[in-house]
Amino acid sequence: MKLAELTWQDVAELSRDIVVLIPTGAVEQHGPHLPLATDTLLATAAAEDIEAQLPDLTLLTPTLWLGASLHHMPFSGTLSHSFTGYDEALKRVILSLAEHRFIKFMTINGHGGNCDLNRVAMRDLKSQNPNLQLAAANYFDFPEASTWKDTLKGPTKNIRHACEAEASLMLHKFPHLVRKDRIRDDGLEPTPAIPGLITQFDEITEQGSLGHATYASAETGAALWQAIVAGGVQAVQGFADGYHFLGAQQ
Repeated sequence: MKLAELTWQDVAELSRDIVVLIPTGAVEQHGPHLPLATDTLLATAAAEDIEAQLPDLTLLTPTLWLGASLHHMPFSGTLSHSFTGYDEALKRVILSLAEHRFIKFMTINGHGGNCDLNRVAMRDLKSQNPNLQLAAANYFDFPEASTWKDTLKGPTKNIRHACEAEASLMLHKFPHLVRKDRIRDDGLEPTPAIPGLITQFDEITEQGSLGHATYASAETGAALWQAIVAGGVQAVQGFADGYHFLGAQQ
């Protein structure tokens, strides 16, 4: 079910064991070939496809489209929350519904810049509200790890930024928004490699994309999307059914 399409009476009658899905995205540069809303479009589409398969187990909120995108601000059109502003926006969605006695919340995030903030926000909420069940998920974590290696054709075997993976997903889901004549490879790697190095995107790219987008295809995107939705449905179903913790195996 979609929260925005319900009345308050509809929501009042829902089971409080339902999983609240919160898509989180961004409006930021995605190189010369993908639109600014790429992360929001893909996170929303993933959440909607999961909700469509589990309509009685999920309550889908509108997408938080203003993400933490300060590292993309050197490129025109990028919009960004402050870190504290983003944290507050996400928490207010959860706390508002928690006040109405919902207890299970999962983000379905589509933007790398939100990953750490989603986890920190959830940890903070959990420390103050131990009864809440919280999961900070990213749509690109739903497939098995081998899916990226087995499906992607180029040398980069994971999702980066306006790369083969992301461009392929957009070619599959939103082909009319992809500037196919502008697709290009871009990106630099630090030498020597420095774990945890923090950079702005204008330091490591020429035109904003990071990866080998020239390998992208709609066929690759379709295969990735199938794995994303299947993995997401499995994860949400498990969250809805309930989980327990096992001891270490001898």
